[in-house]
Amino acid sequence: MKKVLILGANGQIARLVEQRLLKEQPDTELTLFLRNSGRLADMANNKNVTVVDGDITDYTAVNSVMKDQDVVYLAMVDHTKDNVITKNIIKSMKENKVDRIIESSLLGLYNEVPGEFGRWNNEMVQNGLAAAINADKLLSESGLIYTTLRFPWLNDRDEVKYTITHKTEQYVGVSGSRQSMADVIVKIIADPEYLKNDSVGIADADTQGKNRPVY
Repeated sequence: MKKVLILGANGQIARLVEQRLLKEQPDTELTLFLRNSGRLADMANNKNVTVVDGDITDYTAVNSVMKDQDVVYLAMVDHTKDNVITKNIIKSMKENKVDRIIESSLLGLYNEVPGEFGRWNNEMVQNGLAAAINADKLLSESGLIYTTLRFPWLNDRDEVKYTITHKTEQYVGVSGSRQSMADVIVKIIADPEYLKNDSVGIADADTQGKNRPVY
């Protein structure tokens, strides 16, 4: 059995990932970590699911669920002071000899978003940008096998449609569906070599050139 730890497991993309993993990868055991386990009561009776109450900023809590995991997915952007979330995860993974992490982030970490939309996006994300940049840096220097996911502005369209761009490339698109983001995560969990040691942008290429998000 492949063991996957999802931190922040009640997020919208996290829920999509969980549903797909249970359906498409039945050899996967999920540990779902969140502040209020009652929010995932509908999953608690699944034999392949363990739901755990906890705060990701609490190292002891994170460390208590890390043992024997194969893949860790942080289903939120780390905007915490001094990146305590990312630091807790890295420390616990090393202590427990877990080496594969997928971490959510946002577009604009490297001034890679062009044009008027890039200017507007930078203005909108400015408050959390420094923390997101540093979280990506911490992962890249950690020695772990990591993937930073630079999400676009998200929508709930019923589609899987996206283009991947890499760290040194210009971001393509401004928006994308949550289903598309989940698709990338599910693929990485199925094949941990996919997109390893990379920071990737994910968006619908058909939204390229728009000045504002597409919903």
